[in-house]
Amino acid sequence: MLSIPAGTSMNSFNKRTAVRIAIVSMLLAAVASPLAWVVAHKTAEEDTVSLAMEESGRLLHHFGAIRLGDADAGTRASQAANTLAGGLFDIAEIYNRRGNKLALAMTGEGQAVEAQLPQHTRPNYNKPSYQSLTLNDGRWVLRVFVPLQEAAGNGEITGYFEGVRVIPAWQRKQMLANALRAALMVCLASLLCGAAIYPVVVRLSADNARKAREILDSHIAMMEALGRAIAKRDSETGAHNFRVAWIAARIAERLGLPEQAMQSLIVGSFLHDVGKISIPDAILRKPGGLDAAELERMQTHVTQGEEIVGGIGWLQDARAVVAAHHEKWDGSGYPRGLAGEVIPLAARIFAVADVFDALCSRRPYKEPMTFDQAMAILDKGTGSHFDPDVMTAFRPIAAEVFDRLDQCSEEDARRLLEERIRRYFG
Repeated sequence: MLSIPAGTSMNSFNKRTAVRIAIVSMLLAAVASPLAWVVAHKTAEEDTVSLAMEESGRLLHHFGAIRLGDADAGTRASQAANTLAGGLFDIAEIYNRRGNKLALAMTGEGQAVEAQLPQHTRPNYNKPSYQSLTLNDGRWVLRVFVPLQEAAGNGEITGYFEGVRVIPAWQRKQMLANALRAALMVCLASLLCGAAIYPVVVRLSADNARKAREILDSHIAMMEALGRAIAKRDSETGAHNFRVAWIAARIAERLGLPEQAMQSLIVGSFLHDVGKISIPDAILRKPGGLDAAELERMQTHVTQGEEIVGGIGWLQDARAVVAAHHEKWDGSGYPRGLAGEVIPLAARIFAVADVFDALCSRRPYKEPMTFDQAMAILDKGTGSHFDPDVMTAFRPIAAEVFDRLDQCSEEDARRLLEERIRRYFG
């Protein structure tokens, strides 16, 4: 029985899968780790700002700096600014509701960076915000902008607080360490995920490959069963099916047909005469020549075969050969009288293989021709029966094909075709 190898290169597949999963895992780690670092860094930054805003709000309320319309507003604002500048902030500025500055306090760090900070107009905002700045000297500062309200988020704005914090080296190191830790965790998780899914992917792929192979084996078994059914009706077609499918594959290889086209060509060549199942024995096995009516009936095997393979999904692609294997390059063939490149390429390839095998094979009514005799007939039919390009591809291998098939038994022909099936269906 024709078959394909059961485990062509599972180890090779496993290696390829391992390499691909490793590459994807590393790419994921390479992309996700920097993102995790950025997110962790941003989160640490926002946490620092949130703490500063919360603490500044608490101190401003403590000193009554929220109520900046009173007579002693400047005093209270200065007290609050001095306290804030000595704690969470290196620069603390407090403004009244009109944007006039009431107080300014700075540490030594604040004085060092003040000139490098972007200048801005009078404050006029209603929501807290912040800026993260890297100064020319490499220092990293966080600048917060907080509208002052009697009732948090709802009351009337009574003034503004702006603070600048120069992030100290220890805090920068801590934030960097936390961000790197998050990035490394994401990187490790990506690699562990790849390692975990590898055996799952291999097992699923092996199951899919096994099921696909079983389906393909059943298809090939069906193809061979149809071939045997034809051979039972017409003894001339048994080994002939194997030989012509092999010859057609050899020609197609010279023409560079892709794998899918090779599969269709092989199946179509093997089943080219499937329509003969419908021809009565009185015609199919008649020892002498056929009269006009019988010949017309015999020619219906083409359309009958087309209908048979057309009703089987996976044989659809074989239809080109089955339906057009008796068409001729000059349009004198049947059943549709197609000509030139309108004839499917697979059918044009098969026509050369079919006639060559018929001429070189022994039949009950004739002896096999010599190689030179057969090639003389094919050369004469080039441009009328046969596609010149197909013949150009066939000539260099014709002698080798003839020698390989000379005195070739049906079992030998079966093995030759099985080699091609292993190559293109495995």
